[in-house]
Amino acid sequence: MNIPYFERPLFFFDQSRFRHALQTGNRVTVFKDAINAANTQFNRRFQEGEDIRTLVYERALFVDCIVHYAWHQFEWGEDNSHVSLLAVGGFGRGELHPHSDIDLLILLDTDETGRYQRSIESFITLLWDIGLEIGQSVRTVEQCLEIARKDITVATNIFESRTIVGPDALRQHLMEKTSPEHMWPADEFFRAKWDEQLKRHDKHNNTEYNLEPNIKNAPGGLRDIQTINWVAKRFFGVRTLRQLEGRGFFTEAEFAILRTGEEFLWKVRYGLHLLAGRPEERLLFDYQRELAKMFGYQDTPERLAVEQFMHWYYRVVLALGELNDVLMQFLDEAILQKGQSKEVTPINERFQLRDNYIEVTHTKVFKEEPSALLEIFVLMGNNPDIRGPRASTIRLIRENRDRIDDDFRNDQRNQKLFMELLACPYGLFTQLKRMKRYGILGRYLPEFGRVTGQMQHDLFHIYTVDAHTLLVVKNMRLFRHPDAEEMFPVAAHVMKRLPKHELLYIAGLYHDIGKGRGGDHSTLGAVDAREFCERHGLSPRETRLVCWLVEKHLLMSKVSQKQDISDPDVIHNFALEVGDQLHLDYLYALTVADMNATNPDIWNNWRASLLRQLYLETKRALRRGLENTVDKQDVIDETQAAALHKLKRKGFSEDRVRAIWSDMGEDYFLRESHLDIAWHTAAIARHDSDGPLILIDKTTAPDHEGATQIFIRAKERSNVFAAAATCLDQLNLSIQDARIYHSRSGYTVDTFYVLDQHGSPIGDDPGRLKRIYNSLLEELSLVEDYPSVIHRRTPRQLKHFAMPTRTSINNDISSGYTVLEVISPDRPGLLARIGRIFIEFNVQLQNAKITTLGERVEDIFFITDDEGQPLSDPKLCENLQKEICRQLDEHVEESKNASNI
Repeated sequence: MNIPYFERPLFFFDQSRFRHALQTGNRVTVFKDAINAANTQFNRRFQEGEDIRTLVYERALFVDCIVHYAWHQFEWGEDNSHVSLLAVGGFGRGELHPHSDIDLLILLDTDETGRYQRSIESFITLLWDIGLEIGQSVRTVEQCLEIARKDITVATNIFESRTIVGPDALRQHLMEKTSPEHMWPADEFFRAKWDEQLKRHDKHNNTEYNLEPNIKNAPGGLRDIQTINWVAKRFFGVRTLRQLEGRGFFTEAEFAILRTGEEFLWKVRYGLHLLAGRPEERLLFDYQRELAKMFGYQDTPERLAVEQFMHWYYRVVLALGELNDVLMQFLDEAILQKGQSKEVTPINERFQLRDNYIEVTHTKVFKEEPSALLEIFVLMGNNPDIRGPRASTIRLIRENRDRIDDDFRNDQRNQKLFMELLACPYGLFTQLKRMKRYGILGRYLPEFGRVTGQMQHDLFHIYTVDAHTLLVVKNMRLFRHPDAEEMFPVAAHVMKRLPKHELLYIAGLYHDIGKGRGGDHSTLGAVDAREFCERHGLSPRETRLVCWLVEKHLLMSKVSQKQDISDPDVIHNFALEVGDQLHLDYLYALTVADMNATNPDIWNNWRASLLRQLYLETKRALRRGLENTVDKQDVIDETQAAALHKLKRKGFSEDRVRAIWSDMGEDYFLRESHLDIAWHTAAIARHDSDGPLILIDKTTAPDHEGATQIFIRAKERSNVFAAAATCLDQLNLSIQDARIYHSRSGYTVDTFYVLDQHGSPIGDDPGRLKRIYNSLLEELSLVEDYPSVIHRRTPRQLKHFAMPTRTSINNDISSGYTVLEVISPDRPGLLARIGRIFIEFNVQLQNAKITTLGERVEDIFFITDDEGQPLSDPKLCENLQKEICRQLDEHVEESKNASNI
């Protein structure tokens, strides 16, 4: 067979040698050897830092060559003018990453598939046999046209096609028939592509700043660059963007941002494909660390290498996202608004509206009046009909943003404008987001600029600091809307009471602004907040309130999740810290907004009920007066009286009830509701067996809304917690809270509040509740031999973020317990494993406070020795902490290794 040479030269590939090998060796082996050798040299050149464009283009060129020779292994007839092989999609652009799809179109001029069927099937089979990751279609020109009219993705692929083998006339004919004159005119094409982009961005939370971003499809990613290319090329009728130079579509600086940003993302994508060994587009945590190392980043005392790498990544995609705004707005004006009458409405000497888009009245506005750089956002925030700035005005904002310096920041006119912005009735979040994208916010507030693009390596924040901060402000604004009253009833009510919303917004802007500097970010942020307040003319009282909110922004969430809010002393101490209703209202609104902007999975009915309970109890304490503390005995008496009333109505005598209650300590009556106490007591009175008593039902406790309560009472069994935790874990139930009591007659009483593994209620399916009951009963039957049995149980395995476990331990004089805090990545079996460690060290668990924040747990255990006394041996405390850290971190490694098998 006379096979033509591949015409374009490849300096690293010896065609003569390859052609000879094809004649003398096994065809599949020869192709595979050539591909493997090429991949090796491409990867080596990447590791050595060769220009990424050269690698991406040459890889595509090499595959062209391989496909050329594969095509010519088969007969296509003497007259092969009726069939062509086209590269489409990214491959059609001449771009190929290590595991990108190789999209091919076998194009026929008429429906003569039967004539070529055998050769087509053999050709495609060969490509799969030699290991090419292809996507292929076989269509006639008419079939392509029919599909392209309905599917813009197909039309786009054709638009980017090129011929590899065969007559180019077929492709040219197809291109002519799919041109804007025949289908998808410029306005329809742009509208469809813009809609595609909006939907794509929505899937990624409309932010460039997800902590595990998709480098292809997220805002500021490669698809945004491609969208600009597609629309601009189709509208202007050019093959490359460079051909648009000097035609007003982009400036030289913007073109440089587009090119360098694409090259950076290509480099990241190339490395990501190498590490994953597949077409992975998500920049997962594990790959982030490896890429940082691959690109030469090193840890410093201030920042991890991975944080430095991701900070640069976010800077790049932010710049690309900003540029995407400008160019898509330009195309909107040039395409969709073309030929429309332009209604111009003056606003003032500096600004006017053109079809509800704001623009400057002349190009020197920002040069002559730098304050206009803030004024434009104030105008948009006061007029909901303004759709946004025109592309030319966005460009002028970007070109003049360096005029924001110390003199600008200290100018009272600008300080007044910024405060006016915070008081705007419409779209404050939108304006702040625009200011960030156009580089204004980070220049006016340099402290905000320092956290722009800064990732939070803490397991439960899923956004960078700046993205999280603006979402906090967005949530605060949402509390003002009528719709918020259903989802955030207390926050919506509180928001109406706040005398000055701007103070809350300032606290939101500054609450995390001290992150990444070392030290306590709350304290550092309070210092910055004070400087802002004093510079912007806030009163001393307002300044103190804002600084207090920034410094104490974590207080309410910590108390609600880490302390026993059923304890009157906890409420009283928190009320003392808050001081008055005004501080409580502001802090509650800030806390709810902060938690909802951290991670969508963080906020649920459980945490909402905890915060609501703390807010309402503190509100009562403040009304009562801080000097009037609640007497614990009064609380106990009231709870017992209410429970006794219910029990008497069910036929239980007071003597019988009191006899049961006399066995329990005061903690039980302080922490449990009268409804649950009545439920427990009735069941205990009816229980006539020495075996464990197990009760399962929806909780009635307001601070555990949505959870299922599991009550266990077992005699003289010290390993009940470990056994129950292990069993619940195996049932895919997540323990949200645990209460442990010990009766005077030797009973262990444990109350667990559980949700399913996704944080949702487990429901009231009788079959499922019965399975939980039977599983617990079986597990508790093993409890006497638990120290040995438990070691034979294999926990479920899951890959987790590699954060080392941290512990702290101290003795609490007021409670008489040793308090152990464990902070660690969450994983199945964690509580069971800690329970086993307590057994091994002969430590008795008296109480527990379970808190899960995303993928991190912060659990507090109240423990004693086997005589009920706080741990007094320093060596025992040290060894206990070391063993917890060792086993939990070892569990992480086991899970990671198992996931890689």
